[in-house]
This record gives sequence, C-alpha cells and structure tokens, in this order.
Amino acid sequence: MAGTRSSARQAAAAAASSSPNSSQSKQGSDGGAAGSKRKAGAGASPKAKRGKKGDKKEQATLEETMPRDETGTKDGVEIEDATEPKQEAAEEKGVNEKAQNGKETSEHDQGPEVDNTANVEYTSQNGGQSAVETNEKSAVETSTQREESTPSSILEKGIIYFFERGRVGVDEPSNPDEIARSYIVLRPMPHGAKLGEGPIGDEGQNRLLALPKKVLPKSPKDRFMTFVEKAKVGLEDLRASMGSSDYATKTAGTRHTPAMAPLAEGVYAITSTGRESHLAYILTIPSEVTEVQLDIGLQQRGSFVTSVKNPSYSGPANANLPKGPEYPQELLDEFRSLRWMPLQPKHLDYENTQLLLIGHKEQALEKAAGQQNQDEGDGKDQPIEEMEKLEHEDEIRVEHLKGDDTVFVDLGLSSKDYPKVQTTW
Repeated sequence: MAGTRSSARQAAAAAASSSPNSSQSKQGSDGGAAGSKRKAGAGASPKAKRGKKGDKKEQATLEETMPRDETGTKDGVEIEDATEPKQEAAEEKGVNEKAQNGKETSEHDQGPEVDNTANVEYTSQNGGQSAVETNEKSAVETSTQREESTPSSILEKGIIYFFERGRVGVDEPSNPDEIARSYIVLRPMPHGAKLGEGPIGDEGQNRLLALPKKVLPKSPKDRFMTFVEKAKVGLEDLRASMGSSDYATKTAGTRHTPAMAPLAEGVYAITSTGRESHLAYILTIPSEVTEVQLDIGLQQRGSFVTSVKNPSYSGPANANLPKGPEYPQELLDEFRSLRWMPLQPKHLDYENTQLLLIGHKEQALEKAAGQQNQDEGDGKDQPIEEMEKLEHEDEIRVEHLKGDDTVFVDLGLSSKDYPKVQTTW
C-alpha cells in the first residue's frame, strides 16, 4: 500500500520566501498558508546535447574497476555489508561500460562559487533532435535570513535523487531482484540557500554514490557499503555514467546495459547529532511513495546513519576497491586510529570514498534532524524545520516546472532516453 506524507505542507507567499515550518506546523516571520498536495506531472523535457571531447581522463566507474573474464562478464561478486560479508552468485556485469561507439565527454566546471544562472545546453542523446539551449535562472537563491536561521547541526543540504539500474538486458525491472545497482545523486547547496523557481543550476559540485546492494538499508540490521563513484563533477560528466550502452562478449554476443531509471527526488541534509552523522531526506517526487519506493527502502521521510571508512585499514575482500580515496594528510589525521568515523561532507568530495549506510527504526527523520544543544537559544530553526521549508520550496518548484519530469530537466537528460519515475513494478 502506498505511503503518504507524514507532515503538513507549509505554503509560501507568492513573492516572499517561505516561512519556517516544523513537524508541528510552526510559523515564523515570513508567514504562509498550507499548500495542497502536488499532482504528478508528465511533460517532455529538453533534449540533451552531446558535448565536445575533453582531454580530461574520465573516472572509472565501480564496475570498470573489476576485471573481465574471457566471456566478457565481470567476475567480481556483489559487494555486501562490510560487517557481515556473504557471497552471492556472480552475475554478469556490464554496468556503466562505455560502448566503443564514439561517446564523448567534455571538461566540466568545478568552480566553487555559486552562480544563480544555470547555462545548460543539451540535445537528445540519440541525435534525433536539434539543440535546445536554455539560459534560465537557477532555482538556488542566497538568503541572509536563511543563513541566520539554518542550524549548525546541518552540515550540508541540497537536492537528492535516487536511481536504479536493471541487470544486463533488463530495461524495466519487475522486482528488486532484477536490479543490478542502486545510486544516489547529491547536489549540495550553500548553507543559507533557499529554492525558487526553475531547474537546479550546475555548479560542478555533483556527486554520484553507488550502492552495490540492490536496495537501501531498511533497519538497523542493514549495514550497506556505499562508494563515491564521482565527486565534484559537472552535469555532463554525471550524464556520461547514466545512459545505456552495448558491449560485445565472445560467447554471448552483444549485451545491453540499461540506462539508470529515476526512483525519487527530494531534499536532503547531512546532520550531526554529536556521536553520529545522518543522511536525512524528504521526498518530493513522487508525490506519494508506492510499492516500488518502499521495496527499494525509501520512505516519504527518512534517514540513514552514516559512517566513513578509514582508507588506511583494509576491509573484507568483497568490499574493497582497487584504489582508495586520495585524502590529504590532514583529513587522514582526523581518523587517528579509528577504522570508522562519522561522515562529514568533505569526505564525499573524494572519489572512491567508502561509507556505510545503516538503516533506522521508525521516526528516523525526527531522530536525525532534531535540535542540538549548540543551536538552542540562538534563534535557529530545528534541522527538521529547515528541511521542511526546503522541501516545500522544492514542491512548488516541481509543480511549476515539469512535475515528475523535473528530474530530467534538472540533470539535462532526455526523457525519451530514460524510463519515467517508476511507481509500479
């Protein structure tokens, strides 16, 4: 049975920033009335344009680091829980392999400065449409008032997307067993930013996280290793990992790796509760979670406990990458002799960072986004209030943009080349 949103929507005045909202429907200085639930939209998105070839070497994907055998399949088994590893039957891998057919990538902007203008230029990946250039104002806006009210226990906030990729030859999985990998895309925003209208601008700070497990952790017993596959990249570099591809094998002929399929979009915050850090989220797309999201391990509002692995220590054989993250010495020193430490956003800026996602019990968001001692009495919002304001702004943005197809608009993808947001198996 489909899940529903568990908190009341807070509306914003048409020309003003939204008011501080809490799970108890608190109102602040900006004011606002309750908004209605968004209806799922379905509009065609602009087409993606193939970029010019750059001279920057593309980061190898998680699957590309695993050797091929003579049949053309990957011989690495699925990476399981780092604390309780177990072997599953090896399956043929073709995920993110680039077919030798002239796919191109280009240099991406990695500038840290925030620019409120999103210049996205793209065409359909199948070359069937002419270029569509947009020069739209980014939805991310700076706000002094928001900077002052955002609590320090929110280490980072932004837009989050959840994706899955079917097994080789399975374009539309009919159950979780037909999923090869799950993915998370994080697009961080400035600490004091709010959301207006339009797509999210490309600041070259995007991250792609790969989860070798088919689903997300659903309970404290689930402790799943996750890897930073791409860090601080532009949308063009991100898109290069998301499309479909074909590759040849000696025994099975040409094999097809399907494109990533969107599961959900929303807002996120990396929060600190002292001894732990959390990846908390509230979903905007779909407007109501269905069996698909629930089977994957997503709730309308949820969070995961997050720990990052000390690369100086080796892990289980089936949970290691050939190359670890290239942390600077000062970051390595922070681990001291610890094998794990609470995740900080700076760890996610290095490819091959290994982190553990641990499931929560019920009321996970409230535990992850509760007010901390350092923010009491300073006029700061509770983390959950900031997240609810951000989600309400995202809901309005999605309604005015492309509904569920906002995922494609945000990432510069052609909706014709990717599956729609899945709500039924």
